Amino acid sequence: MSIVHKVLRSLTQTTVAVAAMVMAAQAQAPEDLRVALVIGNAAYSGAPLANPANDARAMGDTLRGLGFTVVELRDGQKDQMTEAIARVGAALKGKQGVGMLYYAGHGLQLDWRNYMVPVNANIASAIDVPEQTVDVNSVIDAFKAAGNRMNILVLDACRDNPFGGTVSGKGLAQLDAPPGTFLAYATAPGNVAEDGDVKSGNGLYTQFLLQELKKPTARIEDVFKRVRLQVRQKSQGRQIPWESTSLEDDFYFNTGKILAVAKPDDRERVAAFTQEKADWDRIKDSQQAEDFYAFLQKYPSGYISEQAQFKVELLQKAQTVAMPNRDGVVPLSPTVRRGNLGDESVIDVIDGFTKERRRITKKVTSADDTHYEINNGAEMHDQSGTLLKNRFGTKSPGILLAPADMAVGKRWRSAFTNLRPGGLVETNFWGYRVTGYDTITVPAGTFKSYLLVGRGEATSPGGFTTLESRSWVDPATLQFLRHEIIFRNRKGSIVTYEAFELVSFKRQPG
Repeated sequence: MSIVHKVLRSLTQTTVAVAAMVMAAQAQAPEDLRVALVIGNAAYSGAPLANPANDARAMGDTLRGLGFTVVELRDGQKDQMTEAIARVGAALKGKQGVGMLYYAGHGLQLDWRNYMVPVNANIASAIDVPEQTVDVNSVIDAFKAAGNRMNILVLDACRDNPFGGTVSGKGLAQLDAPPGTFLAYATAPGNVAEDGDVKSGNGLYTQFLLQELKKPTARIEDVFKRVRLQVRQKSQGRQIPWESTSLEDDFYFNTGKILAVAKPDDRERVAAFTQEKADWDRIKDSQQAEDFYAFLQKYPSGYISEQAQFKVELLQKAQTVAMPNRDGVVPLSPTVRRGNLGDESVIDVIDGFTKERRRITKKVTSADDTHYEINNGAEMHDQSGTLLKNRFGTKSPGILLAPADMAVGKRWRSAFTNLRPGGLVETNFWGYRVTGYDTITVPAGTFKSYLLVGRGEATSPGGFTTLESRSWVDPATLQFLRHEIIFRNRKGSIVTYEAFELVSFKRQPG
């Protein structure tokens, strides 16, 4: 059969498959509509890959089993890929469904845009990239035009590319997820992923993603957190997946349901934290990374999971390279010391009611590789940024205020028991989210910062009191530029309202 006939047959098969997908999608009820475009490109001339075609086949089968309508394209040429994107967008249009892209194959970045590479691309220079490849943003735009309730993009497309100097950097560029979108990369931006071996039949990332999707309860955030852990452990830190999310609701792959994030019953919440803390206390001093991997598999989104991630990093350092984001900020290493002996911060404390200011100085008076103290023990932290003691009491296992892997959309939880100076023991529950970037001016200067919003509850003899916070954090140093905290009583009235603004910060060498 001639090459022309093969191409025509492939185009015909793709068109028929997409048309069938459209009709099936239109038959679904709007609240159940889930359409996935699955592409696996492997048969590149001169740079073939071992597993993307297998990855696409297995992913298509798995998603169909989960109730998705799937259009599957293997070894796609550019016109086939763009046609499939258009048809999937048409099937979703006006249905308020869930759109998903899974892509495995060569991918590259150019000028802060990410591109999927068709098998017929022949890229000789940077000018060829937008003409011969498919911009990931074209999928995002198609989903946006369809008016989807939720979008999921999974890019196992960070294999080392064969196009040399035609691109801006290795791997894919870091992008913040657009509204209503979950964006997952097989490895950290600017790094490359392993294609896997022939024996396994799947790329390293997809191998574990397939396993997690098939579990009885497949909550989207937990799925990708567990995949990240398993890929990191298997590769010994050479490959660490990365996600960016702007989702407000939970999505469950096993049921296809989009649900508001549920607040657990108070007794259930206390019981869950008590069990998690007991498991943590058994391993917290372990020197075996496997203990913390196992803990995180059990509690991927737990109250102590960020501290467990820090322990993993200490015991099995990441082999990936931190790359600057679009603003030129290089993320801090999770193991960078947050406090060095002699560090000094000058802070204005502002009464939220009267606006009166008083100035205080915080100086690190003791520090080692794991902990540091401020003002001779008035405050205590560990080097992950977890607060262990302040004027409100001693906290166990502590509250993490600013993790090193800060990114827009990141969410995390902290819970702790707090022993107040008077002897009262209370339990605190906090949830945090990085809502975006904001430019803020404080006495220390003007900064483009992360904006964090937190909400907490604390047990008290009469029930729960609520706490709210807003924080502006410098991406380069993770210093708090401004921090606002509000305490409300059980009736909702504000009891305490304070703000803290950075006046100056002097960092000592570690």
